[in-house]
Amino acid sequence: MSVHDLKFLEDQLNELKHQGVYRKLPIVETPNEAEIVLNGRKVINLSSNNYLGFANHPRLKAAAIKAIENFGVGAGAVKTIVGNMSIHEQLEEVLAKFKKEEAVMVFQSGYNCNAGVIQAITQAGDLIVSDELNHASIIDGVRLSRADKAVYKHSDIEDLKRILAEKRGKYKQVLIITDGVFSMDGDLAKLPEIVDLAEQYNCLTYVDDAHGSGVLGENGRGTVDHFKLHGRIDFTIGTLSKAFGVVGGYVAGRKIMKEWLSHRARPLLFSTNLPPAVAGALIEAVKLLNESDEATTAVWRNGNYFKLKMKEAGFDIGHSETPITPVFFRDEALTVSFSKHLLEEGVFVSPIIFPTVPKGMARVRVMVTAMHTTEQLDKAIAAFVKVRSILMK
Repeated sequence: MSVHDLKFLEDQLNELKHQGVYRKLPIVETPNEAEIVLNGRKVINLSSNNYLGFANHPRLKAAAIKAIENFGVGAGAVKTIVGNMSIHEQLEEVLAKFKKEEAVMVFQSGYNCNAGVIQAITQAGDLIVSDELNHASIIDGVRLSRADKAVYKHSDIEDLKRILAEKRGKYKQVLIITDGVFSMDGDLAKLPEIVDLAEQYNCLTYVDDAHGSGVLGENGRGTVDHFKLHGRIDFTIGTLSKAFGVVGGYVAGRKIMKEWLSHRARPLLFSTNLPPAVAGALIEAVKLLNESDEATTAVWRNGNYFKLKMKEAGFDIGHSETPITPVFFRDEALTVSFSKHLLEEGVFVSPIIFPTVPKGMARVRVMVTAMHTTEQLDKAIAAFVKVRSILMK
């Protein structure tokens, strides 16, 4: 046997199969809508982050095509050399106005945004204080920083206060980082209390609003807008691949922040800028959100309906405060099996297991969108009930 056979990876994959948690990547053959063709069959899609249905919106597609005709298919370079086109500047301007901030810097993805911003705004002699359930991209971004790190218990304001009281005086800058909406459970950060503490202890605040952008606040302006905290959050991160329907990430804040990131944010310095088509489509997405709250209202209506019916059916759906609905089964093999049986019933819901969530917290995570009809949701709920009767007698 040769070292090039990668036997160590084969052994680890076999262990996943033994544990009942091995999976193959699904293949989608249609636009990402409420119903999709997945692996050759039509199913109700309850795993998409396409909250508002923008991923296949005709106006976004037309805007993308126009951008290609005007600017080509690629930016051709990193943002800081010659890849910063006028359409990118326009996107950042409309996003800043939408977010009610001085400036926005756009990145290639939300993950890149966290990887680039955290290391650029902190240094040795600083402290980062992070919620224990923050997204993996935040965790990785913190690891890239030379600052010291501390973790507080999830949404535990007293624990955060304890850390600040013990450590604030030992550091130059202290940056408190939290998700706005926690993507696995659907709960909201206690932003007003966090901001009050931050100001009491002279700390900076950093909110990753990936699942709040387009969903919470006025016309989807996000969690900061939801809590009316404009001017009191220093760095607001968002993704452009969920409610906005395309791809990319952004950080909103002061103009001085944007100027500094153009010199020190490594993803901007070493990776090609977003394609013009992406920028064009995103500008149109912001226009749609400014024009109407119809899509945002629809996603909340559908999410609330689904949660009500699932609770009435006796499922454990946790304490979500958003359209994200976790359905807990705890056992990992059972969760994977439940997802597979749902697919056989024409409903796709992805299982969420370790290491994405801690052991004993396995669930399927339902992502209801503005596109779903009541009939589709009722069919999905009936499938949940049927599969439960088969697997959990």
